[in-house]
Amino acid sequence: MSKAYTDLLLDTCLLAGKIMMESGAEMYRVEDTMNRIATVESGKKGISFVTPTGIFMAIEGGSSVKLQQIPSRSINLERVSKVNDLSREFSAQKIDLPTLSTRLKQVENENDFFPIWLQIIAAAVVSGTLMILFGGAWPDFIQSCIIGAIGFAVYYYSNEFLKVKFLAEFFAAFVIGLLAIATVSIGWGVSVDGMIIGSVMPLVPGVPITNSVRDLLAGHLLSGMARGTEALITACMIGIGIAVVFQMFY
Repeated sequence: MSKAYTDLLLDTCLLAGKIMMESGAEMYRVEDTMNRIATVESGKKGISFVTPTGIFMAIEGGSSVKLQQIPSRSINLERVSKVNDLSREFSAQKIDLPTLSTRLKQVENENDFFPIWLQIIAAAVVSGTLMILFGGAWPDFIQSCIIGAIGFAVYYYSNEFLKVKFLAEFFAAFVIGLLAIATVSIGWGVSVDGMIIGSVMPLVPGVPITNSVRDLLAGHLLSGMARGTEALITACMIGIGIAVVFQMFY
């Protein structure tokens, strides 16, 4: 292969990996997808090394190694599914490399997140229903929905403004705790604990914890520990936010 074509192949592999990493895919899935694309096109083994903040890609026997930085990560499993589908089409030789590259760029540029108003409504529903599942009282259902929605909105806009995810989680938990205590204090609620437990659930890092365990079981110790640490810090920030409220006002 010419150098230009090798560069296109490596860039395509890195783009696929970048989209998947930014969307919350497991490390072993990212490596498998990148290596499959490289192997199918070049006939040689693809060699990739994936971390939560960067991806390295090369072809066995080649002289080129490329790096792609991962500046931010979120959860968007629809994008992961789209990249998986494209890699399978490419492996089945239904599309060629330039077409794969073009379609991956289209996936990268898609703004397919649900609108914020719908995310807030979903957070409200999750907060109220999980409050009941965890033993809360039915009179607190509406209050938990409202507090959970406000807490998620605080998290979203704090993250947009501060660009520091952990601080946004702290502020959201603080507001949730404050509203729960205020609601019970004025007689509009029954259980502070129940409302807080339900309302913080949209902030709990369930997917990162799951991916951390899956990476560890797949032998990706570095990425598994990194993601586990990130999830642990998130849980700690939520807990600290609630603890500060209890210490100050309860």
